[in-house]
Amino acid sequence: MTIIEAVQGDITRESVDAIVNAANSSLLGGGGVDGAIHRRGGPAILEECRKLRASHYGKGLPTGQAVATTAGDLDARWVIHTVGPVFSTTEDRSHLLASCYRESLRVADELGARTVAFPAVSTGVYGWPVDDGARIAVETVRAAGTAVERVRFVLFGEEAYGVFAARLG
Repeated sequence: MTIIEAVQGDITRESVDAIVNAANSSLLGGGGVDGAIHRRGGPAILEECRKLRASHYGKGLPTGQAVATTAGDLDARWVIHTVGPVFSTTEDRSHLLASCYRESLRVADELGARTVAFPAVSTGVYGWPVDDGARIAVETVRAAGTAVERVRFVLFGEEAYGVFAARLG
């Protein structure tokens, strides 16, 4: 059974097998978690992302999918990049958000990762309400058939941490 926990902190400081990046579809870095992972992880991550763009993902990584690269200078073996959906009040995109967590765990299993750190995908600039994002994240990870032994939700802010911690009971 997978141990699921929430901590408040900086995901780029986590010591795990895989850190999940809330990436943009270009895979070339950006703001928020994505920018922080690229900055702290160094140029090796961007170099592998460019290779992915030149081969399999010429149009970018589709929303809800996941792909792995080296973790560069991070204290992890891999970064698993996933593209979360932008929140919409007119279209239910929750299946895409759930897919980010499911696909990231699938990639983690393929890599043999046993410990994975997730951010709160889509709850920053993509506007997903934190409470609903936490519900989807926790329910999806709990339901996933994964060999990952420990999933840690690493939340930057106190509010997001409180919401995730409450969801985990």
